[in-house]
Amino acid sequence: MTWNPAPCNDRFDPVPGEKTMKAVVTAGNGGFEKLHCREVKRPRPGAGEVLLRVLAAGMNNTEINTRVGWYSDSVTRATSDTATSEVREAEVRIDGGWNETTPFPFIQGTDCCGRVAEIGPGGDPELLGKRVLVRSCIRPEGFESMENLWMGSDFDGAFAQYVKVPQTEVFVLECDWSDAELATIPCAYGTAENMIQRSGITSGERVLITGASGGVGSAALQLVKWRRAEVIAVAASSKKQQMLEIGADRVIGRDQDLLGNLEEKSVDVVIDLVAGPPFQQLLKLLKRGGRYVSAGAIGGPIVSFDTRTFYLKDLQLIGCTAWDEPVFPTLVSCIEQNRIRPLLAQTFLLEDIAEAQKAFLRKQFVGNFVLIPPKEG
Repeated sequence: MTWNPAPCNDRFDPVPGEKTMKAVVTAGNGGFEKLHCREVKRPRPGAGEVLLRVLAAGMNNTEINTRVGWYSDSVTRATSDTATSEVREAEVRIDGGWNETTPFPFIQGTDCCGRVAEIGPGGDPELLGKRVLVRSCIRPEGFESMENLWMGSDFDGAFAQYVKVPQTEVFVLECDWSDAELATIPCAYGTAENMIQRSGITSGERVLITGASGGVGSAALQLVKWRRAEVIAVAASSKKQQMLEIGADRVIGRDQDLLGNLEEKSVDVVIDLVAGPPFQQLLKLLKRGGRYVSAGAIGGPIVSFDTRTFYLKDLQLIGCTAWDEPVFPTLVSCIEQNRIRPLLAQTFLLEDIAEAQKAFLRKQFVGNFVLIPPKEG
């Protein structure tokens, strides 16, 4: 696949006679004042692309992290500490994205449930009118390369009435889930499934999941249980019952001492979305030959790492960003066969994005938030 999402500098400026749409444009690194809900040009699909009418757009840590510049190595604090403090563009180095510099101004939104509204030249006309999910992690050089692009981080995303994407990245679903429920899936469940496939979790293994009440953590919990493995969830004590209801075998409060609740060398796999101070304990919990897999560091990206624990126990440390090819087809199958269920915490109107992100940062929910764009007419 070859696809160049390089943005045009004038792509947001409406032209008389051309169609427009409502979108949230993120102007740069900073606080909520950088989120501008306004009228912009409606994109046109080119060859190999489709235009989707956005039915619902999921919200993730990713959008907040990108806005505040958390992916820059000049930032060392936890995501919540960074997002709730004053952020100035000058404080964030130009390495604010995980691939290249973030393409401000642009439209964020990594998760999209949409309906195909227009087909680019040479596209498949059978897709027109179909309800689809977008595979938001794109491998532009093919799956043999780890190079990746993310919708809503590297190019314009779904916080809008319309979004254009490569036709190869849309997946038609046959299910009775609502649009908002489907919009909880791509980033959270795709990231979770990728971690599970990379670490090779199998039936009977013991898996510990940090940040288990968040979007990725709660998705991982369900997907690990589908594989008949044992799950120990680390989450706020107030969310214990909810964790048990979605399949956790045991719940440990996130403020509790892990080594005081579990024995050393008692866990096969750690799925870590938190990092921060507990990192050393997580490695001690792993059995010899155990696997530590990470796709997040909301508790803080800088950790203390004793290399002796790593090599003397023959551990595997697995980092996950680029989704592998089987990940999204597996999720589509899981949805259509009712193997997983959506955890829709709340919906907000697109124009209320700032209030949604403030509520998101309070972390008093389980699952995912979703934004609903205005309908036309």
